Amino acid sequence: MFLLQQQKYFRTSLAIIAFLLILYLGSKVMFLFAPLAAIVRLLLVPMVLSGFMYYLLRPLVRVLEKRNLNRTLSILLIYFLFAGLFVLFWILVWPTLQEQIQNFIDNTPYLVQGLQDQFNALRDNPTLSRFFQGDSDIAARLSEYLSDAITWVTNSMSNLIGVVSSIVILIATLPIILYYMLKDDYKLSPKLQGLIPRKYRKEGKEMFGDIDSALSSFIVTRVVLNVVLGILLYIGFLIIGLPYSLLLAVISVPLNFIPYVGSFLAGVPVVIVGFIESPTMAIWSLVVIFIAQQIQDNVLSPIIYGKSLDVHPLTTVLLVLIGGDFYGIIGVLIALPVYMIAKIVFLRVYEIIVADREEEAEPLKHENL
Repeated sequence: MFLLQQQKYFRTSLAIIAFLLILYLGSKVMFLFAPLAAIVRLLLVPMVLSGFMYYLLRPLVRVLEKRNLNRTLSILLIYFLFAGLFVLFWILVWPTLQEQIQNFIDNTPYLVQGLQDQFNALRDNPTLSRFFQGDSDIAARLSEYLSDAITWVTNSMSNLIGVVSSIVILIATLPIILYYMLKDDYKLSPKLQGLIPRKYRKEGKEMFGDIDSALSSFIVTRVVLNVVLGILLYIGFLIIGLPYSLLLAVISVPLNFIPYVGSFLAGVPVVIVGFIESPTMAIWSLVVIFIAQQIQDNVLSPIIYGKSLDVHPLTTVLLVLIGGDFYGIIGVLIALPVYMIAKIVFLRVYEIIVADREEEAEPLKHENL
């Protein structure tokens, strides 16, 4: 028994040493993987968006297929539907959105001056002046920060031509990748299961099922909730007369995909624009955001979510920070799904290891008896 344990520890130690040695040698030849890394960076965004759209459109394809419609025709029909929606967006929404973007860019100096004027008015108010004692330059500092932020945003909007090549690659590759992912829907899981040793094929099937269910629930529910939230915010902004209401609502939708901190990030530009208009408008903007968030969290989420995600808020924030540091906004958006996949795989592998150890220990117990 003691000799068997020594052999097991010896094998484990050798495995750890071999793994560390592979990592060390790999770090010395990283330049050999530079072309592969460039290909991964080029294809990462199309692949991520294709996977996102795959889980979003797969339920529609399966519904149409159940109505005896060919899978290929179902996919093409959905493509035509999205093309029609894009045309409607281009006709009904884009002119207003484009006008608000252009006005925002043109009025940048006035926005900064408006923020400075509002702070000066608050500082001169007898009731509020005591809060600004000792911080006479706070308005100037905040205005400087806002000016830098607005300059960055306007430069990003003005330099969209610089990313035309990336957009062309995305438009050219995404529909093709998405088409084959939807067409080979039922073939993907068996092919992945074939990579698993036959002994663990059953556990592998359950693991892929759990991953598929988690990603599908997460993506579909997030899209539905955030789109509805964007609509609620736009309606609320129109009611209170907030400037750039459509632009701010459109910006809020992708930002709210970032867990926990996304709602705060989406609210910052809304409150700033409202405050430049007037302090009262800023308060009403907060009221609209609060009401929309409450409708999303307390009315829509319990109806749409099948089950809540078992991820601690602190873990989520750390994942967002790590993902953003590794790959910017794409890393922020995919951090939580990647963590969910890794967690499911780890738990399944751990269960298999524990089960194997129990099977190995069972004969030894009988021998000792």
